[in-house]
Amino acid sequence: MRASRRLPLEALAPYLIDVPHPGFLPPASPLLAKAPPVDFRSLFGNDHAVEIEVGFGKGLFLVTQGEARPDTNFLGIEIERKYTLFTATRLARKSLANVRLACTDARWFLKERVADACIAAMHVYFPDPWWKNRHRKRKLFTRAFAEQCGRVLKIGGRLHFITDVADYFAETVPMLKDLPALQSLPDAEETGEDRTNFERKYRLEGRPIHRAFFEKRE
Repeated sequence: MRASRRLPLEALAPYLIDVPHPGFLPPASPLLAKAPPVDFRSLFGNDHAVEIEVGFGKGLFLVTQGEARPDTNFLGIEIERKYTLFTATRLARKSLANVRLACTDARWFLKERVADACIAAMHVYFPDPWWKNRHRKRKLFTRAFAEQCGRVLKIGGRLHFITDVADYFAETVPMLKDLPALQSLPDAEETGEDRTNFERKYRLEGRPIHRAFFEKRE
């Protein structure tokens, strides 16, 4: 989205959560000091279920689901500011009151700002595999991240994982199955729905799409 098409920041502010971005701050920064978990009731003004999408890109999932499910609250976490502002503009143009965005590192945010057992679903779609050794620290789906997903999910809450990278899927799913907190669900069926811009692109290209769903155990 060109800057001329993006709404001014004051128009986007209602959709943005003011949280620090660890990637831009030294580890000892006071901005990263322990803070209370996000109060979702205060944030959204209601007690509706909350779902989180990690790495929302251009926001297709958040926009379509926010419109289709007004009685569910959605929080998107994205590390890239340009995509955060792009998506915030889409939300503002549609006046979607049930979606908020945080521009930060999802691994840090889940660990430091989300309470135990408060999230109805986690959505992780097409994360970058970061295969090169020098990039491995950026990889999202480590065991530590998966454990945080299990911690924040409510009993019966679900983790949705989709990727077009067969090796990433083959590496990640056994790790998720090994977590005591998560129960693997039957293979996710093809619905024909494009959850993200990546899924739309890859489907048109004929790439195989790999899906896995997990549920939080008691």
